[in-house]
Amino acid sequence: MKTALKLLITVGIFYLLFQYVDFDHVLHVLAKSHGGWIALAFVLQIASTLLAAYRWRLIMRELEFNEPVRFYVQSYFRGTFFNQVLPGSIGGDAVRAIELVQKGYDKKEVLSGILADRVIGLVGLLVLNLIANTLFYGTFPAWLHQLLYLITLGGIGGFALLFMMERFSFLSRFSFSNLFVRLSRRFNRLYADRVMLLRHIAITVAVHLLTVLSIYMLSLSVDAHLSLTTLLVAIPPVFLLTIVPISLAGWGVREGGMVGILLLIGAQKEIVLVVSVLYGLLLILASIPGAWFWNRYKIEQRRFKH
Repeated sequence: MKTALKLLITVGIFYLLFQYVDFDHVLHVLAKSHGGWIALAFVLQIASTLLAAYRWRLIMRELEFNEPVRFYVQSYFRGTFFNQVLPGSIGGDAVRAIELVQKGYDKKEVLSGILADRVIGLVGLLVLNLIANTLFYGTFPAWLHQLLYLITLGGIGGFALLFMMERFSFLSRFSFSNLFVRLSRRFNRLYADRVMLLRHIAITVAVHLLTVLSIYMLSLSVDAHLSLTTLLVAIPPVFLLTIVPISLAGWGVREGGMVGILLLIGAQKEIVLVVSVLYGLLLILASIPGAWFWNRYKIEQRRFKH
């Protein structure tokens, strides 16, 4: 039912989008796209995934997981493949968790590491948006910049508050707040060294920056005339929208978000839609190594059983 609902929402958003754009123009722009820029975008997206896998490895090493770098790279690609190609079945985070649990690691520690990786990924996105929103203030209408300040500062402030929640022992009495108290203890244990926390956030900012650069290359491939500074402000809030799991792999939500926010500066909606669709296809293409790693993983599992 969840998958069917996500599919319905995805199709519905695209239906609404194509009521407001010239579909023939979209196809014309796609046909004229430049392959060289798309290839460069692909390289940048692969680099982003590799750097994200390295960040996950650093986090798990602090939790005393002793797997080699290649395991985290392969596992991260496998998770990406499941997120992009099979969004209706098992999620990428679940794939990563199962692989580590099967190696004999404690389930709670595994989930703590994956949750930390997710949270740091979100915080890095907020930090990048905050920096871009400050440096390039005036790119969009003032109300949008102010809204982005509210979202980014609120999110970063909430993350800082998480570290302090374990000090409030009375919160442990309530089931809902007790969850955050336990999370606070785990994050304080993981990031007792705050310099390490800043290092992981900096790596995450670089991960998202590579992704924005990838989208910029795609915009160049279709002569979208979108500046890098514009995309640095616009893309992070679009990514925040796609975190909400209401569509298949973010399809539809990403396209609607990009078209909506870039229309505020007069961008041509057909070209923006093409850029977003190209990025969605690029994500699928960049996840294909995960399919190969998954096949190898299953073969190794069968050998181990025999």
